[in-house]
Amino acid sequence: MMRRLTVISLNELCQLERIENHHIIEIVENGIVKPIANVNSNEWEFDTSSIHWIKKAVRLHQDLEIDWLAVALLIDLIQQRDSLQREKEFFQQQLRRFTQH
Repeated sequence: MMRRLTVISLNELCQLERIENHHIIEIVENGIVKPIANVNSNEWEFDTSSIHWIKKAVRLHQDLEIDWLAVALLIDLIQQRDSLQREKEFFQQQLRRFTQH
């Protein structure tokens, strides 16, 4: 079964999450997320993964009162940590398979 990608427009995201339009533009410009298609910002759409990172970026920006470049660095570090955690879990599963025999 193919999983359907959920997307939301820039305007819908701003309204639903109460995020200022200019914040999302800053987030995209700093490379934190990328819209699904590289079009005019008024036509941007984001997938659910991007929405997660946009919300996290806005919280970091507001809670820590840091600029968008620092937020981008933090998000990158968080993503790297998450990736390493997934790899570690995968290798632990593989190791358990080999040590159980």
